[in-house]
Amino acid sequence: MPLAPTEAIKDLIRDDFKQGSGPCAVNGGVPVFVRYEDSVIELPKPTDIEVESQIHRPAYRGPIKFLKRLASPIKQVTLRNVDRFVSEMKALNPNPRVLIVGGGSVGQGMGKLYDDPKVQIFAFDIYQSPNIQFVADAHDIPMQDDVFDGVVVQAVLEHVLDPRQVASEIHRVLKPGGLIYAETPFLQQVHEGPYDFTRFTESGHRYLFRAFERIDSGASAGPGVQFMWSVDYLFRGLFRSRTAGKVAKLCVFWAQYLDRLIPEPYRVDGASGVFFLGRKSDIVLKPKEAVTHYQGAQ
Repeated sequence: MPLAPTEAIKDLIRDDFKQGSGPCAVNGGVPVFVRYEDSVIELPKPTDIEVESQIHRPAYRGPIKFLKRLASPIKQVTLRNVDRFVSEMKALNPNPRVLIVGGGSVGQGMGKLYDDPKVQIFAFDIYQSPNIQFVADAHDIPMQDDVFDGVVVQAVLEHVLDPRQVASEIHRVLKPGGLIYAETPFLQQVHEGPYDFTRFTESGHRYLFRAFERIDSGASAGPGVQFMWSVDYLFRGLFRSRTAGKVAKLCVFWAQYLDRLIPEPYRVDGASGVFFLGRKSDIVLKPKEAVTHYQGAQ
C-alpha cells in the first residue's frame, strides 16, 4: 500500500493549519487538523490515546468475512472505473498524487489504486487508522490549493453535513485538469446512525459535481443490490434484530446478480448507489443542463 510518508504532508499543509498558527495537534503520533467548533467530530479528551471512530467498526474474519463478501462482493463497475481513473491520471502525470477522503478503511475495488507503486496516496479520515496519515474534516481539507492529481471519495458524502462544501474543497485541492472519482448512495437505508445525512439520484450527484467536466457517471450498484438492502432492513425491523436482517440479506444474495440483466437507464432509476468520474473544470454545469443530463428510463 503506497501511502506517502507522513513527512511528505508537511509541504502540502495550508499555512493556517500549520502548528503554531492554527488548529493542529498530534494525537497518538498522527497529525490532527480539525476546527472542532465547526465540526461533528468530538474533541478528544487529554487522556485519549488516539482519535477514535464514533461508530463501531468490527473486523471480519474467517467464515463471517466470507459471508460478508458473498453478500457484498466487489462491484465490477467500481473495478472498471478505478482502472480508468488511474489511467486518466497517469496520462497527466506518470507519478500521480492522490487524496483519499474518508480513507480510514480501504474502499471496495480500490486495489489497483493502492497497489500501484507509481501512485502516491495521501489519506485522511475523522478517526485514526493504519490506512491514514492524518485526521481531518472533509468540509475543511487542510491541504493547499492545486496539489493533487486525483481525489477519491467513496461512501463518504452521505456522512457529511454539507456535500456541496466538500465538493468545493475537492475542487480546490485538485490541480487544473485533476480527476475526481466519487461513489455515493441513492436508495439505501440509514447506516452509521446519527452520522448519515444525505442521498443522491444520479442527476443530483452530477449536479453536486457541477464544477467538473463529466467523463462518466451512472449506477455503481443497481436495483438488485437495493432489494438486498430493503430485505435486510425489513427483517431487522420485524425482529428488532440486526442479525435477523443480515441472515435475511444472505438468503437473497443472488438478487445482486440480476443487475447484470438490467439496462443502465433502469439501473440508474433504481440504483442502490451512483458514481461520478470527472475532471476539474472552469466551466460550471448550468441548472437546465442538469435536467437534460438525466440518464434514466423515464
